[in-house]
Amino acid sequence: MDLWALDEVHFHQYGSRGYLWVPPEVKDPVLLHHPTSKSVASFGAVRLRDGRLVVRQESAQFNGQTTWAFLQALEAQSREPDRQVVVIIDNAKFHHARLHRVWREAQADHFRLDYLPPYSPDLNPIERVWKLTRKPCIHDQYFPTLASLVGAVEQQFARWADPNEDLLRLCSIAA
Repeated sequence: MDLWALDEVHFHQYGSRGYLWVPPEVKDPVLLHHPTSKSVASFGAVRLRDGRLVVRQESAQFNGQTTWAFLQALEAQSREPDRQVVVIIDNAKFHHARLHRVWREAQADHFRLDYLPPYSPDLNPIERVWKLTRKPCIHDQYFPTLASLVGAVEQQFARWADPNEDLLRLCSIAA
């Protein structure tokens, strides 16, 4: 059996928070981000057996149709003879969409979804991958264009496309 962890992520153009020194008399400092709400969205899944990462950038919003397209791609890429694939996934409404229910049921003998309890994102190992991606790629960096952000994130994802030790240790179930 192969366990995969799947989730969606948004990487925002303005980066992540960092530390800031302010004079002690300033009680509530306000730091304005670059005035943008641009982000890049991706579906991703990591195989817990060896740390292989499968990612697909999503130009539209996350919904039943885009989820189904990623599930079909993951099913095709994860298929191995005599191995059942179990995907750990959260309880987002579009993961249960009626649109792809028949397809999910047809694949159930070799590819099935295992839903996490509601409000438990920390149980999904791929959340650690998203956090690790932010640290070297976008933390404390300014991206003047969305394309520069996409390039930085995709470069990191390319390093993890093949099975690798970094994600294997990061997503390991055993302590």
